[in-house]
Amino acid sequence: MTRMSRHPTLLAVLAVWLLALAAVVLVRPSAPELVATAPRSETEPGAAPPAVPPLRTEPVALRRGDTLVAALGRLGLDHRASTGIAQALRAEGADLRRMRPGDGLEVTWTLEGEPVGLRWEPSPWLGFAVVATDGGWEARRAETRPDVRVEAVGGEVRRSLFEAVETVGESGQLVLELAEIFSSEFDFTADSRTGDRFRFLVEKRYAGEQMVDYGQVLVAQYLSDGRILTGVGFEPAGGRLAYYDLEGRSLRKGFLKSPLAFTRITSGFTYRRPHPILGGVRPHLAVDYAAPVGTPVRAVAGGTVLRAGWNGGNGIQVHLRHHAGYETMYNHLSRLAPRLRRGARVDQRQIIGYVGSTGLSTGPHLDYRVKKHGRFVNPLNEKFVPGQPLGGAELRRYLEQARALVRRLEASAPF
Repeated sequence: MTRMSRHPTLLAVLAVWLLALAAVVLVRPSAPELVATAPRSETEPGAAPPAVPPLRTEPVALRRGDTLVAALGRLGLDHRASTGIAQALRAEGADLRRMRPGDGLEVTWTLEGEPVGLRWEPSPWLGFAVVATDGGWEARRAETRPDVRVEAVGGEVRRSLFEAVETVGESGQLVLELAEIFSSEFDFTADSRTGDRFRFLVEKRYAGEQMVDYGQVLVAQYLSDGRILTGVGFEPAGGRLAYYDLEGRSLRKGFLKSPLAFTRITSGFTYRRPHPILGGVRPHLAVDYAAPVGTPVRAVAGGTVLRAGWNGGNGIQVHLRHHAGYETMYNHLSRLAPRLRRGARVDQRQIIGYVGSTGLSTGPHLDYRVKKHGRFVNPLNEKFVPGQPLGGAELRRYLEQARALVRRLEASAPF
């Protein structure tokens, strides 16, 4: 069979593929229409559609760092066919540099072993189909928008926040979102308690009836020890999305509550602690966080690097100077972040190093210290600089939106 003679049937296969690519996201009536059209068949009006020839389909296993041409070569396609497919995909706007293991990729062959088509689904919202035609390889793109639904999620902490979120059928990604929203208000490592409760209104992105991933958290609340923390997402005119409390004050304060996202405290701030290495009772003017070697350490606030390197019993240390007379120290690191040096500026949340056990240390942990005007203070008790409030028309717009979201959250997931 020549490529010319099979052209109509392969175009029919392409049309079927495009419908298959879109089917999963077009199940719901409210889903957007497919933004793609199949090429026209050369069949005469009124004639029966051509029969699809016998074909076999084979998945392509993508490896880390793979190119499409390399992956197809392993499957047995020659260089000319592989590059022709790649060129056809690029012509339809495919970014082949974003191919990664786990993508849906498959090649269709005739029973004689000739490649005649390829299908690639880089995401649930985007797919490409390529077929061999008499003029070379021809590609079509099928694209949809996600079906976004706002849903309430709520639960109670028993052993850990991660377990509580997973118990109600959600992903640990929501825990990270919660920790980020309240990162200046609440230290989930030190302050979480059994019986704490949480609730969200969160966007979920669906393909058909399958939830694929999360969108924006619209509002979140966390109840601990009788105190309810509230964070409402809001985008001021000309600004970026940020989270605010019920009075319109930004939750993004000058300092984070912790330099690590999630871990556990093994030793608190005290003036009398038995020293595990030197012996005797000595002050421990720090908070120790247990974490695996290599855990990223964040700067709790923007500032300037005073020291970045070895410092005796502190091991590898980063020492930062901040505004309002504050300094922070991060000790026993395994290594520094790239290009971190004395005099460099760092931003809040910037990775400055990685947990280790250098210096006088009995195991992997972060020794975290805070000074204010030259004196060590307990970082767990310190009241840092509050966030900036909204004002004027923006505040009025925010309060209207926030009250509506909180009412909806309270009705959907009562504490």
